[in-house]
Amino acid sequence: MNTSESNAVFHGRKVVSVADYLSDAILNGRFVPGQRLIEAELTNNLGVSRGPVREAFRRLSAEGLIEIVPNRGAVVRRLSLVEALELFEIRIELEALGARLAAENMKDPRIKKAFETAIAPIWNLGPRHSTAEYLQENQSFHSAIMEAAGNGQLIKLNQQMHLSLIMSQISSSLTSHVIAASLHEHRMIASAIRSRDMRGADAATRDHLRRAQDFMRAMPADLFRRGE
Repeated sequence: MNTSESNAVFHGRKVVSVADYLSDAILNGRFVPGQRLIEAELTNNLGVSRGPVREAFRRLSAEGLIEIVPNRGAVVRRLSLVEALELFEIRIELEALGARLAAENMKDPRIKKAFETAIAPIWNLGPRHSTAEYLQENQSFHSAIMEAAGNGQLIKLNQQMHLSLIMSQISSSLTSHVIAASLHEHRMIASAIRSRDMRGADAATRDHLRRAQDFMRAMPADLFRRGE
């Protein structure tokens, strides 16, 4: 490998590293919808030049996590209510399929063990002490279902629905009562999957996500981007 090729590989690794950092920060609520991502701060905090940061911005823009706004630069994507509801309509069908496949795959002891390990926190009946704690648990639970489903293309499609981005956007309205209801529904979904009840897993997943849709419809308008 010559010097030019080595530099290209090194640059590529930096871009992936920056993109992964930003993606994780957005999906876990450290950067919130509508927040401007300041290039100079990121280069300083991450110890990289502007090139990898700008390339990471382009990648995340293509993935729908950020938007490049004229005169503002990179901004964490803020969905309109219509966009959020439309994404949930698609998400319901994808996750219902994932739940059915996961339930079917519980016949494999290795998959069942991995699933039960991944969702273990949901059986903790105590209150979640922070919204961030719940958001992380919520993301891990839904991801565990898709992993247990064992369909790589389904996982990719589901990631494009950006449930974590939506949840981050409405996080200020997630009361302890709402979180407790969501966790109860997670346990119902998990119980059906573990029992290999494909119909029950499908129904519980649909009920859970439709309730989330209804919850979003009742949100204050200022949580969402104006217009469609």
